[in-house]
Amino acid sequence: MVFIYTMFQSKIILGSEEWCSFPELGIPAIKARVDSGAKTSALHAINIVPFLKDNEKWVKFDINPIQNNLKTVIHCEALMIDKRVVKSSSGFREQRYVIQTKIMLGVESWTIQMTLTNRDSMGFRMLLGREAMSGRILVDPEEKYLLGQTTTENLKDLYVDAIAKKSGLRIGLLASNPELYSNKRIMEAGEMRGHEMHFLNIKECYMKLDADQPEIHYRGGKVLDNFDAVIPRIRPSITFYGCALTRQFEAMKVFCLNSAAAITQSRDKLFSLQLLLRNGIDIPTTGFANSPLDTDDLIKMVGGSPLIVKLLEGTQGKGVVLAETKKAAESVINAFKSLNANILVQEFIKEANGKDLRLFVVDGKVVATIQREAAAGEFRANIHMGGTASIIKPTVEEKKIAIKAAKAMDLRVAGVDIIRSSKGPLLLEVNSSPGLEGIEGATNKDIAGEMIKAIEKNFKMKLTNE
Repeated sequence: MVFIYTMFQSKIILGSEEWCSFPELGIPAIKARVDSGAKTSALHAINIVPFLKDNEKWVKFDINPIQNNLKTVIHCEALMIDKRVVKSSSGFREQRYVIQTKIMLGVESWTIQMTLTNRDSMGFRMLLGREAMSGRILVDPEEKYLLGQTTTENLKDLYVDAIAKKSGLRIGLLASNPELYSNKRIMEAGEMRGHEMHFLNIKECYMKLDADQPEIHYRGGKVLDNFDAVIPRIRPSITFYGCALTRQFEAMKVFCLNSAAAITQSRDKLFSLQLLLRNGIDIPTTGFANSPLDTDDLIKMVGGSPLIVKLLEGTQGKGVVLAETKKAAESVINAFKSLNANILVQEFIKEANGKDLRLFVVDGKVVATIQREAAAGEFRANIHMGGTASIIKPTVEEKKIAIKAAKAMDLRVAGVDIIRSSKGPLLLEVNSSPGLEGIEGATNKDIAGEMIKAIEKNFKMKLTNE
């Protein structure tokens, strides 16, 4: 009995709710839900961005440590321990970053691991799980604040320097994955130029359609208002919903770097090619048909085999097939048609030798150009499929084509793909969410910064007046 009593004496007794702090994160006080039923601890976090620091994986994030107070913001950085899929109490599964830092409860402190997640919809900014309590804590669920209560006045004093002040513009990056190179670079570039950057996960946004007061809400009911600009980076699989959100921002008078209409038409390969031709831009001879009965004439239309067969909905080289013989072309076309898939048939530019150019256009200017070369055994110059990128100087004509194409598609930011043929440069495709990794890596140019400058240019008068 003496042994058991001594063991209990050495442990901290907590109620179901307690105040704690995280000195290494600069969080002096935060209210936690103490829950021995939860295995993992969790901390509220927004604008979560992973990065490298001294060749180690770190993560930076913002936190509003006081419930229902969005003005008080702490900017945090912590060593990333892991990424894991966590199932919430509501049954929702999500992948979270895991960090390691010191927690302080009363006069005691020790190192714990926590996952980072948006807890706006929860009653507490912090959840203390049993892994962090093991061997140190006993819980009395009938009690609260056994280590002391923190008053509203105390919180004002503790967070007096943490009231968010507007610096530059408030810019949202509307995308799906904060870990993608392109998204991380845009966030960094905006912050480096003094702007308040927010990563807005497309899947966590929902909207209120109203003639007088249209709104976009974020997970937990937070209203996304007071944004100056939004940068849409919409992956093809969620084009419909991503463009719907972009239109909603436009209805709220928010400047969108690429408009919903421009993104939508750029994703329709057939319509975009028709639009480019209407503006006098040459493309490889292309055919489109609905019936397999027209296959033979379709093949003749583009000069016979070898030829390229493309799915209209394909992206990053997926759904693109080289048919080297007429028989192969017939088989591929008929196979796609049997699946009711919309396809384009396009002449194969053999003299290009598996190379094409990617010209990155920002606000009517070519800011960088690379030559992409297909991997061995491939016919597509695709970096995602093992291809390589190198610096190349485009001709004056190629620059004009790229600028003209971006303008025809009404895109302020565009990746324009051009192939060199015996007939001269031909336009292959215009991408409304071009990746930055390959082109920044090859050219060492700050293209993300150029995108931010394009937003600044739109607000030049406003910024000058401020």
